[in-house]
Amino acid sequence: MNLLDYLPGVPDFPKPGILFRDISPLLANPAAFKEAVRQLEALSKDFAYTHILGIESRGFIFGSALAHHVHKGLALARKPNKLPLASHRESYGLEYGTDSLEIQQSTLPKGARVLLLDDVLATGGTLIAADKLIRAAGFEVAGALTLLEIEMLNGRHLLDQHRIENRSVLKA
Repeated sequence: MNLLDYLPGVPDFPKPGILFRDISPLLANPAAFKEAVRQLEALSKDFAYTHILGIESRGFIFGSALAHHVHKGLALARKPNKLPLASHRESYGLEYGTDSLEIQQSTLPKGARVLLLDDVLATGGTLIAADKLIRAAGFEVAGALTLLEIEMLNGRHLLDQHRIENRSVLKA
């Protein structure tokens, strides 16, 4: 099964010049979704981790499915002002703007080794922010997983500079 067949590109979304990869067809197809989680699980075996950090919002979907599948805890990196308790925050740049991520200070237990999980590695900004966020909160980052890496944006280069080991199921 070629999972790229279930991730069509939508040109000029959310702004001109951006090719957005829509995960809706993959999620709507049970076999494709199951295969994506199976491949994420296979890649996750390269890392020693206790918890998964699902990055808002599409990382929540894959993070929760993988956490359930491998019997690991799940933490959520949320967009600003979505969490009710004291939180850590980290800002970052996107290929089309800026944003921030937050995690509640009480979410993870002491000594947690966290596997970052997002749907797409584009410029690397989101994963770098998640890495900084987890480290600032006092936890260790075990590595990162993404469903898709968009190679022409060279986000892997930035991850390498920040010493974040990433595995991607697909490359486009």
